[in-house]
Amino acid sequence: MNNKWQYWRVFAALILIAVFGAMVIGQSADNSQEQLNAAGAVFPRPTPPVNSTMSDEEAAILPYYNNYLSEYHLGPEDVISVEVFGLPQYSRSNVIIPPTAKISYPQIPGGVFVGGKTTDEVAKMIARHLNEYIIDPEVTVTLEKVGSARFSVLGLVGTPGVKMMNRRYNIYEAVAEAGGIAKEGDKKRVLLIRLASNGEFTQTVIDFNELVKGKAAVPYILPGDQIIVPEKGWSLTKVLDTIGRVSSLRILFGNPL
Repeated sequence: MNNKWQYWRVFAALILIAVFGAMVIGQSADNSQEQLNAAGAVFPRPTPPVNSTMSDEEAAILPYYNNYLSEYHLGPEDVISVEVFGLPQYSRSNVIIPPTAKISYPQIPGGVFVGGKTTDEVAKMIARHLNEYIIDPEVTVTLEKVGSARFSVLGLVGTPGVKMMNRRYNIYEAVAEAGGIAKEGDKKRVLLIRLASNGEFTQTVIDFNELVKGKAAVPYILPGDQIIVPEKGWSLTKVLDTIGRVSSLRILFGNPL
């Protein structure tokens, strides 16, 4: 009997020790977490996977157009639209920016000066004015068309991007303006892509070696032309397909007549 009683006493003591230990550990963990939170501890989160599905051809073309439009500074002859969500009476479509770079707008005496500003900056400026009449107005300004003449030189050149067409260029001068063809560029397959009157893109493959030797005529470029210097091994079909999917081209260069 004594042995059985002793056994139960030991068993009960072990249970009490286990319960007490768990409470102490839990309290310590809570205290540690509170100390970390008080100290402003930051725990790293898993980094989302990087989208690596973009081809070399797309990576050399798409970012330049997208970045150019997001950072574009408005000027005369550009065409913009202003939309105020839920309030069509305050919206304006296809507004051509005049030489003064100031557009008229309801409820804003004297108009809005948009010269040198991005579309986001103009939207915020209009929203600030409308705050006097509307609670939290949601204003969106969209660039519908770039007014001044432009062309682009992309791919394996020194300074790829969209260029101002402030004079008449032939293709050789246009590529030189973009820093020339890089060592890895394919001089025998330079693409001249042009938006035709039917809305389709046409392509001409130009051998720059032949141009330098004087064995081929040097074509002049037109506003809206795209010059692509591919890397050796690039698929020209993929390049043309990528250009065809760039919706911003029609904003930058418009549809031909």
